[in-house]
Amino acid sequence: MNKNAATAEGPGLARHEKPGVLKKLVQRLEVRMTLLALAIAVCLSFMSPYFLTQSNIFNILDQSVVIGIVAVGMTFVILTGGIDLSVGSVAGLTGIVLGLALREMPIVPAIALAVACGGFIGLISGLLINVFGLAAFVVTLGVMAIGRSLAYILSGQTAISTIPDAMQALVYTTVLGIPTNVLFLLCLYVVAWLYLTYTKGGRTIYAVGSNQEAARAAGLNVLFYSVLPYVIAGALSAVAITFSISQILSADPLMGNSMELDAIAAVVIGGASLYGGRGSIVGTLFGVIIMVMIRNGLNLMGVSPFWQGTAIGTIIIVALLAERLISTRVNR
Repeated sequence: MNKNAATAEGPGLARHEKPGVLKKLVQRLEVRMTLLALAIAVCLSFMSPYFLTQSNIFNILDQSVVIGIVAVGMTFVILTGGIDLSVGSVAGLTGIVLGLALREMPIVPAIALAVACGGFIGLISGLLINVFGLAAFVVTLGVMAIGRSLAYILSGQTAISTIPDAMQALVYTTVLGIPTNVLFLLCLYVVAWLYLTYTKGGRTIYAVGSNQEAARAAGLNVLFYSVLPYVIAGALSAVAITFSISQILSADPLMGNSMELDAIAAVVIGGASLYGGRGSIVGTLFGVIIMVMIRNGLNLMGVSPFWQGTAIGTIIIVALLAERLISTRVNR
């Protein structure tokens, strides 16, 4: 009888265990984002026969570099419950700084100067927000206006075209067949993932975003880890625009326009909460790839640029709504 009972219970237990495993898998943000990216890729491949060609895949990866770098910094900011609307204008300003610096100094010191300027601007924003208690939206909106204005002033309202050809090595050389700019992007995401996942600083950033007062009561350095993300965002904006300038050998004061919106959208599509404390650098990477795939697919299908904004905005909203509904259901 015990044997029969055990036999009868066995399939029942198996039936209960299987959904439990599936539920745990679906609960993982990375799994859901992978499935979403694959679904979009499959749909686009049916809509355009050129989508899954090798040259187009490399094109998608190349297009992901600039916005992908900026999105890393935005992820750090959003994880703390902040927002940075200035990354686009900071990119434009530091691009002009780089262009001017390249007239007077070698490439490496010029890039270092531009990155330092980006980090310094982020430091000012972070201090204003976290020391003086000003709203992040207002501060970074003001910095956005100042940065764009200074970019015009420093450039003389014209593009800087005296960029040395050697800069193209940053984007047109390969390592094991992988373009250096794509390789840099992948390495950056690995470093950011390791930092957020395995270091005290990474855990503190999540803690600050989840409950700042609780983090302060636990003895964590809330001020430092609230300011640090803005410094990272500013510095990475300069790094991102460096790759863009290297590709076209020109620095324009309009560069980086609307970059902040793309970065925020990529981070949110990747599952991060604008309230802070929840998100993943892996999710951000998928968010970037999804956005770039959509734009690329629309271009291949010949969709008018005037309609692309509507299409992308609609897809973003639908993706966010689906993610919210799925995450609510699987976490019950």
